[in-house]
Amino acid sequence: MAKNHDVVAIGAGHNGLVAAAYLAAAGKSVLVLERNAWSGGGVVTAELTGPGYLHDRFSTGHIFIQANPLVKNDELKLLSRYGLKYIYPEVPFLCIFEDGSTIGLYRDRNKTYRNIAEFSKKDADTFLKFADTSMFYLPLLSASLYTPPVPLGASLAMLDQSAEGRQLFAIMHKSPYDLILENFENEKVRLFFMRMVSENLTGPEEKGTGLGIFVFLGYMEQYGIGLPVGGSGMLTTALIRCIEDHGGTVLNNTSVETVLVKGGRATGVRTADGTEYMAKDAVIGAIHPHLLGRLVPGLDATVVRAAERTEISANACLTVHAALHQPLRFKAGAHANNAYFTELMPGTVDTLRRFFDQLRYGRIPDTSLIGLVSPSTFDATRCPPGKATLHLWDYVPYAHPEGGPAFWDQAKQGFAQTLFARMGRFIENVTPDNILDYVVDSPLDMERASASFQKGDLHGIAPYMYQSGSHRPTPDLGQNTVPGVERLYLVGPFQHPGGGVFGAGRATAMKMCEDLKINFDKIVQA
Repeated sequence: MAKNHDVVAIGAGHNGLVAAAYLAAAGKSVLVLERNAWSGGGVVTAELTGPGYLHDRFSTGHIFIQANPLVKNDELKLLSRYGLKYIYPEVPFLCIFEDGSTIGLYRDRNKTYRNIAEFSKKDADTFLKFADTSMFYLPLLSASLYTPPVPLGASLAMLDQSAEGRQLFAIMHKSPYDLILENFENEKVRLFFMRMVSENLTGPEEKGTGLGIFVFLGYMEQYGIGLPVGGSGMLTTALIRCIEDHGGTVLNNTSVETVLVKGGRATGVRTADGTEYMAKDAVIGAIHPHLLGRLVPGLDATVVRAAERTEISANACLTVHAALHQPLRFKAGAHANNAYFTELMPGTVDTLRRFFDQLRYGRIPDTSLIGLVSPSTFDATRCPPGKATLHLWDYVPYAHPEGGPAFWDQAKQGFAQTLFARMGRFIENVTPDNILDYVVDSPLDMERASASFQKGDLHGIAPYMYQSGSHRPTPDLGQNTVPGVERLYLVGPFQHPGGGVFGAGRATAMKMCEDLKINFDKIVQA
């Protein structure tokens, strides 16, 4: 039996919810179908370890969405009407070395300057130049991240028209490692910047990712890291409230098996139980490129083949969520608790390089590159009084070398214990008496949680240059549309601008509004 709506969305990840919310605000009858019992995709908060302990299962800091007009201008009233609220820590990012020294990236660049100057006055001066360059690029970058991507040829032609554009072109094609070694001299300062950019799930020597340094510096200074009060999933909650307030519906435990296509146009979907949900105007699909050919029948074979060949990052995450009896005590000093993202650092650049080399060959590195946050330090709603939460991660291969992806089910607990032991070099109380309980998400668990995280890649596909902009995930699919199937629109971390909490469904909504003859500006001004 068919059920009719104007717009049907496949998947309730945050990008799909954003696109659906804009269309609901435009007056369209919207239905969102989600296979899981929960919504949010990579933006979800749950009591994983026990009552009262709220853990962000995937994303835990919202950076790039802060510049999105969705949040910056509160276009859908998520902040003013639907309960979303952010806290912005003063120190978004901190590196701790085994000798107790630290380098922090502060919202105030002068504080960062003074910290780096403790290691190298020359590097501190260079940092100021990088910060100026970042702020110069920021308006251009921000303008391109939340709208449909400009065609690659036009982008490159524009850059080639000025000296500044040609400089940006060169930065885009270099690796962070190239830029850091060219400009900074102190080993710890170099490590600081390399670790900062490697949070994008790529090693610092990856060509075509050099711009990441300037993107990160610019966003941290201008916007910081937004910590949602009540958990990362509060963004999801606000989006669902918005959709429902405009008459839309989010239906969980409903798995879509096929996009219905008639006369070259998407007309609805069929779910696993055989129910058909018809879409008069459009279908929104959070469909990973590796799965596109399975869900959408009749596509051109070359389109499907290119989609299936998109590359996944070799650097998957293993994440540990822990409930603590008391907050962390860093050996570096109490100031470390003021930072949100905290990185426990290797001693040399070569150690960091070797870490990513081992991942490239599918090996588990013989060192750790542990990152962690303790959201309860800033948001008391995350745990019972006096207690704390811990969210830590390290990079591992998707396929465990001793038995493939499935071997993580038996290996992940032991790996977590290894991480706890290695953290003891930096933190006094990562001890059995302080760890009340913990849950481990392996790369395989992440793939199980969301079809967007194929092979455990939280960014959908790797952020390589050839998989960026209007070529993300492929040139055929880079405009959030599918050749040969009208009114089917794509959303997800594998689309432009990439993985992370961008609110990128806004670009999809803009494209849809253009095709449906809806005035997008009227939606956001309502």
